[in-house]
Amino acid sequence: MHLQTIDWAIIGVFFVIVLSIGFVASRTAGKSTSEFFLGGRGMPWWLLGISMVACTFSADTPNLVTGMVRENGVAKNWAWWAFLITGMVTVFIYAKLWRRSEVMTDLEYYELRYHGKAAAFLRGFRSVFLGLFFNLLIMATVTLAIIKYGQILFAVPAWQCVFFGSIGVVIYATLGGLKGVIWADFFQYSIAMFGAVYAAYIAVQQPEVQAIGGLAGMLGPDSPIADKLAIFPDPGDLSLLISMLIIPVAVQWWAVWYPGAEPGGGGYIAQRMLSAKDEKNAIGATLLFNFMHYAIRPWPWIIVALASLLVFPELDDIRQAFPGISQEYLAHDVAYPAMISKLGPGVLGIVIASIIAAYMSTIGTHLNWGSSYLVNDFYSRFVKKDASQKHLVAVGRLCTVVLMIGAGFLALQLKSATQAFDLLLLSGAGTGSIYLLRWFWWRINAITEIVAMVGAILIGFVLVFLVNADSLALNFGGTADAPAVSLDGGTVRLLLAVALNTVVWLTTALVTKPENKETLYQFYTKTKPGGPGWAKLRKMAEADGVDIEGSSKGKPWELPYEILCVFIGTLMVYCCLFCIGNFVYGNSLAGSVLGAIAIGSCFALFKLFGKTRAR
Repeated sequence: MHLQTIDWAIIGVFFVIVLSIGFVASRTAGKSTSEFFLGGRGMPWWLLGISMVACTFSADTPNLVTGMVRENGVAKNWAWWAFLITGMVTVFIYAKLWRRSEVMTDLEYYELRYHGKAAAFLRGFRSVFLGLFFNLLIMATVTLAIIKYGQILFAVPAWQCVFFGSIGVVIYATLGGLKGVIWADFFQYSIAMFGAVYAAYIAVQQPEVQAIGGLAGMLGPDSPIADKLAIFPDPGDLSLLISMLIIPVAVQWWAVWYPGAEPGGGGYIAQRMLSAKDEKNAIGATLLFNFMHYAIRPWPWIIVALASLLVFPELDDIRQAFPGISQEYLAHDVAYPAMISKLGPGVLGIVIASIIAAYMSTIGTHLNWGSSYLVNDFYSRFVKKDASQKHLVAVGRLCTVVLMIGAGFLALQLKSATQAFDLLLLSGAGTGSIYLLRWFWWRINAITEIVAMVGAILIGFVLVFLVNADSLALNFGGTADAPAVSLDGGTVRLLLAVALNTVVWLTTALVTKPENKETLYQFYTKTKPGGPGWAKLRKMAEADGVDIEGSSKGKPWELPYEILCVFIGTLMVYCCLFCIGNFVYGNSLAGSVLGAIAIGSCFALFKLFGKTRAR
């Protein structure tokens, strides 16, 4: 394809605006690490919420959703829809706890909650493991999407896609710090969302879709792709029901650490919460994020994915239409950029700008988040403790550039978005529960977290590289030739990882000594988590004459109200998601009922939330 003058003009204006934001933000970003990494801790909820959703709206996300729909149908999206529960738990239970902690990064939490050499090791190791290696894998996955867009649309070599895709984001992320990233996110998200919606509109205008009656024909019962349309797995197929719905909803959301959906909050989500003005702004930001992320965004991508099954039924159809794409990058996730090629001049420029916006918003966040770990939790903690604020900001900017270079090299080694998604999912299996409970159970110590982290890595390595996934497949209620229920090897592998690592860390917590009383008193006094998991510590504090409850003494525990808020909030967002889906599918009655439930849930949610004591 060749961009016209108007397309280049649109893309050029986009870059000018984004880089200008970086230059403006640079006036304050260089003052201190608090400014560079947390925007001065004065960010409002609406801006932070849009920034969170912009970050998770990466260039690879439409590709990932397209690959899921083409391979396993719409219901496969439960692999990430289930993380809404994680998000709502973060909103109503953990957001205010993070803001109360007043740490610079979520890794600094380790030396607030724990003490001694074990806590220092945990903080230092995870700063390098997450900030460098894990972060590079995430950024490489996003950059892989840019490679595929370049290959499909313009037959550009992979290295050029990486090089040109990285320049702009490195400039504004290096100059403006988190404040520059957040304001750029706000601008980029509006562009990215418009591009996604317009791409869906163009997708249903294609001759192959119009030939069967347009959107109504594509989503109707007689559609050639009717087997891909179900939002829920077929209840009659227990194998699919268990693997695609029950396990994600019952296990995955709390047991797996996944970027952007960390149990208890973490990573760049925690960074946004820590940069909020106060607890209420932290809660409002994460609530807005979860609503926009799960309820509003998925359907344009799903429509494009379904239309692509009619335009390019097989991968060979994509290969024939785009002979410039390398065979190693040919997978179902390239169908999304293939559909983008159907756009005309002007509109193509806007959609290309929207893809660039999605890419830059995600990479910008990960660059700032990763460098915050490397600077605050490794360099200033272990290498140069007496470094000035300006020196630390300079190191942060250098880390930003180094991270982008590393992500570019790694991106050239990956082949598909679903491949990376599966790898990320398994690498955190079994650790999620400890991140939920460490705020509410005094017995968890630094050794417990170290064992959980090492256990996840070792168990994941064994299950991925030393055990054939197919050999783990299980059959129930039938014979090997005609099983009544079966679990594929990938599902069994995830359950094994979760079960084994959970047993390992729970055993460790029970047989090792808890943290010293002084550290636990300080943590409880600062964050006020409350609950029966701290009952023994409160008794010890009372016996020692130490007041750790302060103004919260004698007041009812907030967690029961918060759990009810989690349930109502989850119901509200799912109803919004399926309300939109039913209207898209032409089921107006079901959509109206779900919409009414969503509105009622919203009123109930805000009334109940008033009973909590968020400041």
